Amino acid sequence: MKTLLSTMIAGALVCGASGAVHGQTDSHVIASINDAQWGPAPPMLPAGAQIAVLAGNPMQAVPYTIRLKFPPNYAIPAHSHPTSEHVVVVSGALTFGMGDRLNRESNGNKTLTPGGFALMPAGMNHYAFTREQETTIVLYGQGPVEFKYVNLADDPRNAHGKK
Repeated sequence: MKTLLSTMIAGALVCGASGAVHGQTDSHVIASINDAQWGPAPPMLPAGAQIAVLAGNPMQAVPYTIRLKFPPNYAIPAHSHPTSEHVVVVSGALTFGMGDRLNRESNGNKTLTPGGFALMPAGMNHYAFTREQETTIVLYGQGPVEFKYVNLADDPRNAHGKK
């Protein structure tokens, strides 16, 4: 089952509207924001997010770079990753918090606007959310990408009957 899910996620991650892929390569990648080929984010993220792969394959143990676009009032509940993630806000605003549950009112939350950077070390529980505006980020790191939700009921893959 894990192999099937990984294959489905990999397909969602690396295929844009035209199915183009920017894989690990010795050639360069030069892409403007208008070149982004957006598609639905994989089911490990709550519905509504969009993804565009810039380089690498986030489902393999290689470096990757992706764009993610979140709608207004979008939230990713508390989770961690097995590898560190690097986040740069491109547009809008994204609020981050640390802990075992999403808390929009925590005094410890930090909102980043364009140019803001966050590093979430491997294994650190954190959450993120947008407020009234669409937000785009660039996310990069070493794959494979995985989400481990603190509360299993928050995992959107479980909402679809997948365990």
